[in-house]
Amino acid sequence: MDFPGHHAVAYLPGSLPMGGVVPMTPVHAFDAPPEPLRLATHTAQAPVRRDIALEGQLAFAIEPVISAAEADAIVAATEQLGYRDEAPGIVTPPGMRMNKSVHWVADSALMEPLFQRIGHLLPATLDGQPLFPRLSHRINMYRYDANDVFNRHTDGDWPGYSLNAQRDTMVQWPDTVRSGLTMLLYLNDASDGVQGGHTRLLQRDGQWVDVAPVKGAALFFRHGFGPNSVVHEGSRVTGDIPKYVARINVMYGAVAPV
Repeated sequence: MDFPGHHAVAYLPGSLPMGGVVPMTPVHAFDAPPEPLRLATHTAQAPVRRDIALEGQLAFAIEPVISAAEADAIVAATEQLGYRDEAPGIVTPPGMRMNKSVHWVADSALMEPLFQRIGHLLPATLDGQPLFPRLSHRINMYRYDANDVFNRHTDGDWPGYSLNAQRDTMVQWPDTVRSGLTMLLYLNDASDGVQGGHTRLLQRDGQWVDVAPVKGAALFFRHGFGPNSVVHEGSRVTGDIPKYVARINVMYGAVAPV
């Protein structure tokens, strides 16, 4: 696949898996919208939502969200951006995030059709805030190589981000629009040779619910640091084929971003 060049649109402190910080860790964007990442609004197969029983906590899966070819294109694009040990703007204690990361700001040609495919299946409100009709364009990509794991944690809530018109700066949206759900978009699975790598969701009774990666599907759950946030972990990848997953933030609020 052919992708344009890329450049940094922000530099943030990046935490390392076993502690320490790399001060100037880049967040990337492509020099132009990549043709392989231009999605159609509609697909031949309509996405279906499946709720996950989690003792009253909000968690569900939607399948399919993207095709296998679209998933492969995202993997290829992010490998070109370059995975690294440090994760920009992420603060984790030593030994928690044991994987590789690259963060980037995607184009509307990818993010807007993605929302159009699944928006009708998302909660219309969350804590009284309406679903915002755009996903944040900042994507946190993770690659789990052999023995990589993301130990037990909750995801923080985030502002939304997109590119400015000149494509040289990551722009933060107003604070009245804030993320409420994590969207984990699975980009490969056992059919590609991935072994292990389930997402484990913790119930209030201490039992786990395991969700196996399904290429092109997405797992959604409540995040932030309130009582309804879902504790989870990315289980160990036990084979030699890396697992790829994109964290995307689902936004709630009523003020349009800049």
